[in-house]
Amino acid sequence: MRRIWSAAFALLLAGCGVQPSEVTDGGTAPTGVAPGVTLYFVDEQGALVPSERDTGRLGTIADALALLLTGPGDSDLRTEIPSGDVTRVTVTVGEDVVELRVPLAADEVTPLGTDQIVCTALAAHVQAGGSAEVKARVHFTLPEPDSDALRTCPLTE
Repeated sequence: MRRIWSAAFALLLAGCGVQPSEVTDGGTAPTGVAPGVTLYFVDEQGALVPSERDTGRLGTIADALALLLTGPGDSDLRTEIPSGDVTRVTVTVGEDVVELRVPLAADEVTPLGTDQIVCTALAAHVQAGGSAEVKARVHFTLPEPDSDALRTCPLTE
């Protein structure tokens, strides 16, 4: 009986054969829980400014852009993007580029309005844990020369 207990004890000490492993890198940590999204609008001086929209959740890049296209709401801010009934934006996230297909023609949006779109998209991407090095490309329904160039948010340059 002692031999059985000794053998059982030896097996217990030996474990099940799982060996300790090395520490592995899990990548960049998430940025945390957000009460909403950051949208970019224009202040009285014509400067691009972040505005927090309390939605109770972070949402996606497309969600953030849909909110942006609805306008600044009851605030002192304004937008350089025309309001419309269609707020659906198609988003494709690549390794280096976030592609945005907006329901607007390029001549409907001012350069500052394009910056609003780019900054909002990149902020949502980074807030969700994406790379801050990624750039955005805005595809308009009716493009103009260079309207689909790679862009960064001018506030983070």
